Amino acid sequence: MSSTAPFQMLIDGQLVSGTASLPVTNPATAQVFAHAPDCTREQLDQAVSAARRAFPAWRDLGEDQRRERLAQMAPRIEQAIGTLAPLLTQEQGKPLASAQGEIGALVHFMREQSQLKMPAPVVNEDSPQRLSVTHRVPLGVVGALAPWNFPVLLAWWKVIPPLLAGNTMVLKPSPLTPLTALRVAELVADLLPPGVLNVISGGDELGPWLTAHDGIDKVSFTGSTQTGRRVMESASRTLKRLTLELGGNDAGIVLPDADVPSLIPQLFWSAFTNSGQVCIDTKRLYVHSSRFEEVVQGLADYARNIPVGPGDDPKTLLGPIQNERQFRRVQGLVNQAREQGLDIRFEGQVPEGPGYFVPVTLIANPPEDSAVVAEEAFGPVLPILSYDSIDEVVERANASPYGLGGTVWGKDEALATSVANRIQSGTVWVNETMHLSPHAAFSGHRQSGLGVEHGVEGLLGNTSAHTVVLKRQA
Repeated sequence: MSSTAPFQMLIDGQLVSGTASLPVTNPATAQVFAHAPDCTREQLDQAVSAARRAFPAWRDLGEDQRRERLAQMAPRIEQAIGTLAPLLTQEQGKPLASAQGEIGALVHFMREQSQLKMPAPVVNEDSPQRLSVTHRVPLGVVGALAPWNFPVLLAWWKVIPPLLAGNTMVLKPSPLTPLTALRVAELVADLLPPGVLNVISGGDELGPWLTAHDGIDKVSFTGSTQTGRRVMESASRTLKRLTLELGGNDAGIVLPDADVPSLIPQLFWSAFTNSGQVCIDTKRLYVHSSRFEEVVQGLADYARNIPVGPGDDPKTLLGPIQNERQFRRVQGLVNQAREQGLDIRFEGQVPEGPGYFVPVTLIANPPEDSAVVAEEAFGPVLPILSYDSIDEVVERANASPYGLGGTVWGKDEALATSVANRIQSGTVWVNETMHLSPHAAFSGHRQSGLGVEHGVEGLLGNTSAHTVVLKRQA
């Protein structure tokens, strides 16, 4: 794999170019630095047709043989981290160390996912009259759409569970960050039979084409709740199965017994990892009134020492917002807070010149109905809110249409866990943040998603139940 070779799509086992190209912008410079293929509707049809042709043989290959093929992916990708990470930094903006970490996390996930096992068939009845057995069968062709904040991890961790379950696939990375995902496709293209995995890239039209395509049996989408609604509407026309991992407005809760000085770094990174562009970042931080000023001041002091800049600068710890649209949105939230006279306790420094850089911003006790609290900023902006009782903070944390993640911080583990059990979100962490496991179900409650990724439940989400009932002869 040459780092200077043209970017191509993987369709029916072949690397193919587009008839047109899609510009890709480096968010640290706001300049186009590369082009990706812009998939046509005809090429999408070819990819889906290839997946449908490949499905029967791949399904019939057997789980163990599929596992053997898929297990070869992680080592192949791991060997290329040194080449892939700089490209990921260019297109996404994150620091090089973070890009290396993202690809390393993918390697870990894919290695573990390839070892998942389908549960044994369930014998419902075994009597002299009949034998009833339920087992799981693959759905057919899965269409997967990935976002721009973790372009490699969130695209490619969608691959192994559907394929291991016996499905074939068409994968589409975000049009804003398609390049590293396409390079990974090049790396693993020879490990699977033609058509089993197809990877395409394209503009804003391609996603709706894919989700509405008659040849797709399931859609797996990660992105905003607003876009998720459109995906669900599109998929409903042919009653496609769905897995949606959508937005979150995750609450963090600092209990009164928390060891604040030791927690400040964790609290900071729970909110500002990837410059706040993480679906499970803390978006609202609730702090007991007895510790409120200590936390606000501690976070401000810590933030002063966090360099913001281009991801290829070794000193950088926080990079830019990935794209101009999101950059303008985050800027708008901060400007609105300023116009409303909200208490902006800290606003950091960013490089001068081009690039989509937003300073780390801490806002103390904004109203619950202010945009900076009620909406998911998806940027380096954190509202910090005080509370006086456990019942109060649980009610406020749950007063959101979203329910993806959450965190609780405190010395008393029993108390902290009891609070976590009351948070209406798919995953709640106690005294840590954002630890995801390929073996643990990950899902969103309410408007944060539908279905499950990861673990056995995620694997089963790529199958249907199939019950065979034998009426025994007398």
